Amino acid sequence: MEKAGIVGVGQTKYERKKDDTFAELVFEACTGALTDAGVGIEDIDNVITVSNDFWDGRTISSMAIQDAAGSYNKDVSTVEGDGVFGAMYGMMRTLSGSFDTTLVVAHVKGSEGNMNLITNAMFDPIYQRKLGIDATSSAALQARSYMEKTGATEEDFARVSVKNQGNGVNNPYAQIREKISVDDVMKSRKISEPLKLFDCSPITDGAAAIVISNEKGMKRFKKDPVWILGAAHFSDSYTLGYRDLTNSRALEAAAKKAYDMAGITNPLMELDVIELADAYSYMELLWYEGLGLTPKGKGADLIRSGATAMDGELPVNPSGGLLCAHPVLVAGLARIIEATLQIRGEAGDRQVKGANKALAHGINGPCGQAHGVFVLGS
Repeated sequence: MEKAGIVGVGQTKYERKKDDTFAELVFEACTGALTDAGVGIEDIDNVITVSNDFWDGRTISSMAIQDAAGSYNKDVSTVEGDGVFGAMYGMMRTLSGSFDTTLVVAHVKGSEGNMNLITNAMFDPIYQRKLGIDATSSAALQARSYMEKTGATEEDFARVSVKNQGNGVNNPYAQIREKISVDDVMKSRKISEPLKLFDCSPITDGAAAIVISNEKGMKRFKKDPVWILGAAHFSDSYTLGYRDLTNSRALEAAAKKAYDMAGITNPLMELDVIELADAYSYMELLWYEGLGLTPKGKGADLIRSGATAMDGELPVNPSGGLLCAHPVLVAGLARIIEATLQIRGEAGDRQVKGANKALAHGINGPCGQAHGVFVLGS
């Protein structure tokens, strides 16, 4: 099978950007990705844009940024979901034989929307939406279920926040760059029991873009690619009551397929770094299990051991992850960019020494309904 690789990456700083339009964010990210790839927009065969009408506050939200993405006179397709799924679609189009190079860009301005109202719209309009449930309150249900089933504690969740915010200090793109302690997390304001302020990711604006090429298109680029060794996505039931919230079947399935493609049998030993979607602190522990890094119910043991710290066996979220910056829709694409920079050795102060194989992960829907997994290598 022909291979595809990432040859260019670009991202804005993730923060509240009240003075920047959607188009300005997209233009900055796309220009950065093209410059990084050492090509012009004329070298791109097709464009994938990732946006959402609810977050943009307008219908056909992708139309607001097509000129900024350089889409004129090109084949364009759109994705309404997390950026990891945009990258998945971009990879598929690049390997289809119809296009050799693809630009994928995602944007959001979370500061211009109401997260509670927008994420409430994810739920069933007849039976659930009127309850006022949203991303955070549903996550709290999942966190409590996980605690009761596994014995994980609020302090274990706090350890994730402490680790990731500590890593974020070294990331110039991060919105939150401040070291905290477990005690700081435990004393922070309650948001939705058992989640506290420092257990929850911030509301963020930003954009990110990547350039994907197949082997035929590689001759257009001077930079060595970061190869996509394996990629997969799966989705679980839309209704929370139809799922075991403590067992991420979709992530397990996506990880297994991506690992099989990449020839990985022991991810804890064979991966060098992971960038995963930690929209809430407890999720990292649950995703450890779904990614096969530890047996089910033992995610808390892994964070307690220090194995996922920067100096641990397998660093997770050296960028600080979503707990330091959560541009919805952009988040998964940012994880791919961070994993790419790690493999290139270009991650600066957040660099993991000797990183040759990395995993990037993104989610869609409440409580991690859908998961996308990329395994990248040099």
